[in-house]
Amino acid sequence: MKGTASDLCVHLRERRRVPPALWSDVQARQDSAGNYLEASIGREVRAYRTKLGMTLVELARAAGLSLGMMSKIENGIISASLSTLQALSQALGIPLTSLLRPFEDFQQKALFVRSGTGVHMEHGDTRVGHHHDLLGYIEDGSNDVVMEPYLVTLARATDKVPLLRHAGMEFLYLLDGEMTFRHGSDLYHLVPGDSLSFDAENVHGPDRLTKLPIRFLSIVSCRRNGR
Repeated sequence: MKGTASDLCVHLRERRRVPPALWSDVQARQDSAGNYLEASIGREVRAYRTKLGMTLVELARAAGLSLGMMSKIENGIISASLSTLQALSQALGIPLTSLLRPFEDFQQKALFVRSGTGVHMEHGDTRVGHHHDLLGYIEDGSNDVVMEPYLVTLARATDKVPLLRHAGMEFLYLLDGEMTFRHGSDLYHLVPGDSLSFDAENVHGPDRLTKLPIRFLSIVSCRRNGR
């Protein structure tokens, strides 16, 4: 949470400082163009075509599609109509649902991060005693919502955190220590077990560090495009 009032929901996409164990799972949930369903269908079409030993031209001909259209479908560039998907499933000899099931299963995946393996987010003015660790990353492709949970640790009185404002909503749960947290013009004195939910577009952040060390869980949720 250190630095300027940047949008926390773009940290991963801007910094890409996530280790393989976590980032590989995050990447598996994202496509460069953001076309989740299209990319999933394209991968399945290609996999079934390859399994049958068919060329792209042969499948296009069997499904009554142009070669260009067939290529775009396999590469997840376009959204195929239901009639086109039905023609492809018939040409491949599989149920139509076979092309959709992997996407549905994928949407139900969970991301498990073991204790101590969260991602330490580095910022330009990072100081000893202030840790900002990303604990996971959940993204809903159907409505473009991103959720990023952070564990923030403040160990020194000099670890003054600048006020922030960013898109979305935020939930804060204090684990250890005591602090006064500012949201706009309002101040909230938090002790372990207290929580605070707020509109993150208003300025917010720790205002007074009363009892150190302070540890709190911060969960940010916003649209993937930052709105």
